[in-house]
Amino acid sequence: MRLRRTITIELLGANNVDEQEKTERPLVLVIDDDEGIREGIVDLLEEAGFAAVGSCNGLDALNFLAESPRKPSLILLDLMMPILDGWTFCKVRQGVAMLMQIPVVAISAAPMNGRHEPLRVDATLAKPFDPDALAWLATRMTGRKSWVPPRH
Repeated sequence: MRLRRTITIELLGANNVDEQEKTERPLVLVIDDDEGIREGIVDLLEEAGFAAVGSCNGLDALNFLAESPRKPSLILLDLMMPILDGWTFCKVRQGVAMLMQIPVVAISAAPMNGRHEPLRVDATLAKPFDPDALAWLATRMTGRKSWVPPRH
């Protein structure tokens, strides 16, 4: 629970957040309308050494990105969501230079090829996915040097 409180403080821009923690724990924005999946991914990422925050749809994510003083190192994006889906998020992203600098991994059970291919994403991962594969991909996409899967 302490980590979630720290993330909340960071999002509010408090100055008492340890700068070393920011550099050691890349922030990942998880955008998924399914609360169970979103929270599961956030928990998985936190266990893998990331700071993570969730958004329930593309509009909520855009608001977070506009208001947060800390920009994520990676965005994990579901495609099929209400209000603002992943495909539309990708279209909006194309017009915002700051957003184009953040790698995006599309994660979906929907087809992600041909006419269903999301615009200019950096990687795709089909649902259901292997949790270790997601953690490895997040590690690679954020430029972290290594990741060791937890022992069960």
